[in-house]
Amino acid sequence: MEARYQNPDDDPRGLWTSADLSARNPYSKGTYPIETPSSRVIPGPPSGTYWRYSEEKFKEMVEDDRIWFGSDGSGVPRIKRFLSEVKEGRVPQTLWRWEQVGHTQEAKKELLQRVTFASSASVFDTPKPTRLVERMLRLATTPETDDIVLDFFAGSGATGETVWKLNAEDGGNRRFVLVQLPEPTGYDDYETVADITRARLVGASEASIAEGEGSPESPREVGFHSFVLAESNFRVWDGEGGEDLDLATRLSLFAEGTSESSSTKGIVAELLLKAGFQLTEPVDVVEAAGVALHSVADGSLLIAVDGKLTLESVEKMVEMKPALILVLDRCFGDDDELKVNAMQTVRAANQSGGADITLKVV
Repeated sequence: MEARYQNPDDDPRGLWTSADLSARNPYSKGTYPIETPSSRVIPGPPSGTYWRYSEEKFKEMVEDDRIWFGSDGSGVPRIKRFLSEVKEGRVPQTLWRWEQVGHTQEAKKELLQRVTFASSASVFDTPKPTRLVERMLRLATTPETDDIVLDFFAGSGATGETVWKLNAEDGGNRRFVLVQLPEPTGYDDYETVADITRARLVGASEASIAEGEGSPESPREVGFHSFVLAESNFRVWDGEGGEDLDLATRLSLFAEGTSESSSTKGIVAELLLKAGFQLTEPVDVVEAAGVALHSVADGSLLIAVDGKLTLESVEKMVEMKPALILVLDRCFGDDDELKVNAMQTVRAANQSGGADITLKVV
């Protein structure tokens, strides 16, 4: 690299090399004519480019002898970069050969081991080999630090499978978040790229379980949650809508707090987030006097989505001593007295000193 630096004009600042004065990035002050020391006029930068500096800055650099016009003073101006002012070393370049990190054909074979396609034409075209992802993970993560690997372009899901594979090898606890838009594939077996992502993870998960990755004393976690970006499961009050309806009718439309497209799983997931819990928290279904509840994080949060509550079921929930109870309003039906009694039951448990529970009706 240092061999590129010379000093043809005996500049007292020492060895230098020249760099292009023009650049492709648009610059509002980057178009102006330049007169060389030999009186040659250059009307402007090459077509489609701009001078890197304003005319004022350029003139300052000429005065400081930082512009080179060639040995005869008539060449296109270039910037003098002095070796003494350049940081030592060079920008590193990385080349990972296919023998080390795999190639596309290898990646397709790995994908076909996990996903069954209706025809060879519908196979994902550009999967990444797991050896390539593994190399990156070994550089950026460690078994001890509980890293979260984020892949915004999940594609075939190779990143997720590689995280599981590496955890099984070194006992790590890496987790992943994969994001994939539902881009159409044009095929019937997997209509979107996101469908292929999920299918790959299911196949990898089943293979990991079949192969018994991890020891019986320390089994490896190979499950995953899949979420689709959607509108809220809860209705948003629109006081302006339905101008042709009277207020009482509009209120009746919003008597049910959830939207028509809502689902139990979607409601639970949304309430998890709104309550400050992570989507990876374990969720179990427990029963309280005949009413199914969702118990989150080993009972820290109880969610009642469906079913008709009774005072007995409320008392059972309180006995579980969660930190927070979320109940959809519909679970009380039209029984306002039960709702009041539920609040009183929670208040009494807290006042007795045996619990610290918050009850919220949503």
